[in-house]
Amino acid sequence: MTNEQIFPCALTVAGADSGGNAGIEADLRMFHAYGLHGCVVITAVTAQNPFAVSGVSPISADFLAAQVDAVLGVYAIGAMKTGMLGDPQAIEVLADRLKRFPAISKVIDPVMIATSGAHLISEDAKAALVRHLVPLASLITPNLPEAAELCSCARQIHADGTELARRLFERYGRPVLVKGGHGNDAESEDVLYDGKELTTFRLPRLENPISTHGTGCSLAAAITAELTLGRSLTRAVEGAKRAVFSAIERAYYVGKECGVLGFPHIGGKES
Repeated sequence: MTNEQIFPCALTVAGADSGGNAGIEADLRMFHAYGLHGCVVITAVTAQNPFAVSGVSPISADFLAAQVDAVLGVYAIGAMKTGMLGDPQAIEVLADRLKRFPAISKVIDPVMIATSGAHLISEDAKAALVRHLVPLASLITPNLPEAAELCSCARQIHADGTELARRLFERYGRPVLVKGGHGNDAESEDVLYDGKELTTFRLPRLENPISTHGTGCSLAAAITAELTLGRSLTRAVEGAKRAVFSAIERAYYVGKECGVLGFPHIGGKES
């Protein structure tokens, strides 16, 4: 079989959401929307729905390593993303494996702070993430609170995505996309900075959406899919933001007052 006959794949390393809204399930939905085969490494199993997380059962570092070893080097993975990572040892094990595959684009989504403001990982896990995974990143995708946390910025610039993006690049030397979904403006503004160019992406906020649960995961997954298809980083972010906007527009109910993001409309497939 020639390389031209090999179907492109994307990988997600994240937690499983029993409600199917976020995590692994959201990532696979987005990969499939782009026509990609999705591979998974599960970091935790959660009991959750759009209203609450009632339980989390982490996967051991050894079994996480076994999953990674079963996938990398076997499937034609063009890009991968990380999501929920709570165990410092698992983070270190994952980074050790990923170092062996420099050609794979790596989107590191530092899932650290929830929309409510609650911290989702320990200080030890945060330190491991910064030390071992961030240096491997093709792109880091924090939301506004996470960006402020990662750069230890003063409170007065927490809402300034441009300043946060610049400071994060100065600190870590990796391209960064500061996601503006936590803001309150009429438009959702994301800021990409690669050390040379600063690009702002804006789309209107949808009023009273049926669901926004899993949008952060979905955006990182869509960027991963775009990179797998050979897009430049700027085009990948632009296309991914449109895809998530479409998914929010197409959200639907799956229970009483319980919604899920829809299957997004994806534009042209040109590479």
